[in-house]
Amino acid sequence: MVQNSDWLDSIKFKVKKKPRLYKFLIEVISPVFYFKKSSYQKIFRYLDPKENIIVNIGSGPFRLHDNIINIDISDYTNVDLIANAKKLPLKNESVDGIINVVSLEHINNPELVMDEFYRLLKPGGYIYTALPFIAGYHASPHDYKRWTISGIKNLHNKFSEQEVNVFGGPTSGLVWILTEWLALLLSFRILPLYKALFILFTLILWPLKFLDILLINHPMSNNIASSFYYIGMKKT
Repeated sequence: MVQNSDWLDSIKFKVKKKPRLYKFLIEVISPVFYFKKSSYQKIFRYLDPKENIIVNIGSGPFRLHDNIINIDISDYTNVDLIANAKKLPLKNESVDGIINVVSLEHINNPELVMDEFYRLLKPGGYIYTALPFIAGYHASPHDYKRWTISGIKNLHNKFSEQEVNVFGGPTSGLVWILTEWLALLLSFRILPLYKALFILFTLILWPLKFLDILLINHPMSNNIASSFYYIGMKKT
């Protein structure tokens, strides 16, 4: 019988309670090399967090800037407001910027969330999202969607596009899938062995992701990129 649950989800939930450990695992040991710092700083070219109201929706335990308001459905460390992204307790046109990083895939109807983002943004405000493309199943607690660049543009069709580019590179996508594939191949359908092998190959293969430093700017890297980011503006 096909397993449709993520056995790592309960582990990830516990680790998220320790932001420093979770950040280390995500940025170093995970199969994906996110160009996070440079990517996030792109939104700061449009908005100054010291002068503008910016919310990070689906923030998890990460705080990107002291002046950015963290919103999440779970009570993690560094979360300022606990709320569901489909119905946020904020006034219409009350924020200058919205950040949402690799969390929309966990929502079964992300179009409703995009409508909510549009409602919250002031005219002339900016949205920054990052969404997965080539990525293994990772429930939190569910996992529904993947997007091509065309799909991302369609999802953000109410906004005026400013930038769309690779967020997690092609090697990251490869390492993620290869880790899963090797664990499947060598576990002989023995679930405990599969879990052990998945962890083993994660620890062995993660350094390969840094090859994305060479590939991230390749003109065709979007064909098998792990994820993309989008920056858009609410039209005035």
